[in-house]
This record gives sequence, structure tokens and C-alpha cells, in this order.
Amino acid sequence: MRAGDDVKLFTGSATPVLAAAVAKHLGLELARCEVGQFPDGETRIGVGESVRGGDCFVIQSTCAPVNHNLMELLVLCDALRRASAWRVTAVIPYFGYARQDKKVQAREPITAKLVANVLETAGVDRVITIDLHAGQIQGFFDVPVDHLTALDILGNHLRNTGLDESVVISPDVGRATEARRLANYLGVPLAMLYKRRSSPTEISVTHVIGEVEGLRPIMIDDMISTAGTMRRGIDALLRLGARPDVRVAATHAVFTPPALERLTNASISGVIVTDTIPFHGQHERVHVLSVAPLLAKAIFNVHHNDSVSSLFSS
Repeated sequence: MRAGDDVKLFTGSATPVLAAAVAKHLGLELARCEVGQFPDGETRIGVGESVRGGDCFVIQSTCAPVNHNLMELLVLCDALRRASAWRVTAVIPYFGYARQDKKVQAREPITAKLVANVLETAGVDRVITIDLHAGQIQGFFDVPVDHLTALDILGNHLRNTGLDESVVISPDVGRATEARRLANYLGVPLAMLYKRRSSPTEISVTHVIGEVEGLRPIMIDDMISTAGTMRRGIDALLRLGARPDVRVAATHAVFTPPALERLTNASISGVIVTDTIPFHGQHERVHVLSVAPLLAKAIFNVHHNDSVSSLFSS
């Protein structure tokens, strides 16, 4: 792929390695941009080249530190808009605050909607993101949203690991559609966990829907945060006779403590994630796949007004 000369790729400090990989796939160099802080901690952005009339893409996950990375994204988009960019597209591989997409209790915010509003205020004309925690977040925006998925990337890798006597496990009702798509893609059966959440970080698995006895589970989710859902789900599957050869697949490696400790469970044979969030640690069971080719193709197609949905299998 070779993008046009009017394409400008920018990045903040959240995902510079991923952004560089995307630029390489597009045959481009990252645009010059200085990202830093003033002595009091305020975000400082300096765009180092002309962007007038340019098609600008800002690649920045809003992962930890979430507020800092979100502010970098907002300030950079504002700078490009004020520098007369033709279009500003926020490429957000991991969209932070996505779990706050509805009011569960009284007097709670819907922060995902707030973030969408602020991005549009900053001058974002389009959003590209991967595997939102809830698909309806696309409707929080009044600008076009290209919602990509890493299911093909994860599925292709799983195919190479052997699928004999496997079953795809959805961690809850909310991920059932994606789990079914993966199960159909791999040609294996589907089962689902039914869980009850007692707090933002504590859940209990009450039922398993589907046959798992004697099968090798493949647990699929959009993210692994504390791995509490994964650990309790695995325990429930093992009690019902599933084989202690569990593969865990997720798009976003949030990995807040004690996630990595929980993933050392002897029954987990492998953990597959992508680089939407940088994984700087070392873990013998964690395998990281790159979404750079997917993002590069999406950026290329958006710039050339080609279909984005054509990037995925049915």
C-alpha cells in the first residue's frame, strides 16, 4: 500500500510503536510532532509541519494513564483543526471509558458519551476504533465511526494452534454475538457463561449454557482487565468437565493487577492479545498479535473512499 502524499499520520505517547508500524505498512513516515508537558503537567503539543488541506490521522489509544492520553489526543486534534487540516480522523485502537456506556445505578455518568462529545468538540471528523466494549457506543458520535474487529486476526492465529475438540466460550451475554462469529469462523461449537456482577471488579459465574464436557475451551472477550471474569469462568468450566487446556483470546490487554498473576493458572495453555495497548511485560503464556496491518488497510480505504467492511470475513 502507498497512501497519498496528503495523508499525515500523527501519534501521541500512548502507542508510538504501533503508529510507526502502521506508517511502515502505508509507506509513510510519521509526521513531525512534539508531544510533551509543561512544568505544571499541562499537555504541550507542537505540530512540526504544514497540514493545510491534509487528511490527518491521529493514532492514539486512550489506555493508562487514561486521562493523560485522552488529553493528548484532544489537544493534538485541536491543533490540527486550527492548522487548517482538511479532515481529522481519530484512530483509537483502544477506546477508554467504554465500560461506562450506561447508567447501572442512579446518579452515575455515561462517560463514554461524554468522551464522544469532547472528541467532536476538539474537531474530530471521523473515528476509527477496534472492538468497542459495547457496539452501541458508535451511536454516541454524530460523526462517522469505523468499528473494526480483531476477530479475524485472533481467529487466524487460533486456527494454527489446533482446534480438535474445541469450544468457543462467550464470557457473558454481551459478547455472545462476537463469540458466535468466532465459533462460526473456526467451525467449532459455542457455549456461554452467565454471570452476576457485584461490583465493577467482582463477578460470579452462576450458569454455563452449552456443552463443555471433554472439550478444550477458547475464551474470547474484548479485553482482559483484572482477569477476574476469566478466572471464575475457567473454574466453572472445569467443574463441568472441560479439559484443563484453556486458551484465552482478547483484543485489548488492559492487564491491571492482579491480571497476570491470575493468568498463571495451570489450566491456561495460552493467552492471545493484540497490541492496541502496549504490553511491556514478559509473560511466557502471553502472545501479542499486531493490528498494524488492519489499521493501515482501514486508513488506506478511508482515504481513498473505499469500503472498510470489506476488510473482514463474513
